[in-house]
Amino acid sequence: MPVLIGILAALGAVYFFVIRARNAAEMTSEVLDAANDVRLAARRFGFRRQAKRHPADTIEDPNIALAALGCAFVELDDLPTREQRLALTSGLGRVTRLDLDAVEELQTLGRWIMQECGGAQPAIARLARPLNKMQGAAGFENLMELVQGVAKAGSGSLSPKQTDALDDIKRAFRIS
Repeated sequence: MPVLIGILAALGAVYFFVIRARNAAEMTSEVLDAANDVRLAARRFGFRRQAKRHPADTIEDPNIALAALGCAFVELDDLPTREQRLALTSGLGRVTRLDLDAVEELQTLGRWIMQECGGAQPAIARLARPLNKMQGAAGFENLMELVQGVAKAGSGSLSPKQTDALDDIKRAFRIS
């Protein structure tokens, strides 16, 4: 009888570790798929990461900077709502004049750049200046169109963090 209990315990342990290994393999493939999505989006928009330079400093396409700023603005207050995400997607589509697939890839790349900046607040401070250099007043107008759409989709007003972020954006664009 003790031998039978020992065999059942060994089979249970093997089963437990096999299930855990399978779940780990599935999780790893999901992470690799996410990294692949970012890589494909970067390739589509001509973004190239340069050695010893921060990804935010290597942006040459204003649409990428706009998408990263939009993602950062939406994520300033915890998790964005579905309506805010949809407003960001439709706003990016209007501003950039890209189709839905391209806009979704642009958001993927923008979210990755925002995360590389260390979060939403640092991303806004870091990405507003390059957008100003690339597009000037037109970049500010496009960004404000995105912000207004996101604000309407949310509670209708801006949170304190979003108001502070707008102040940072205005300073970067030298608007009083």
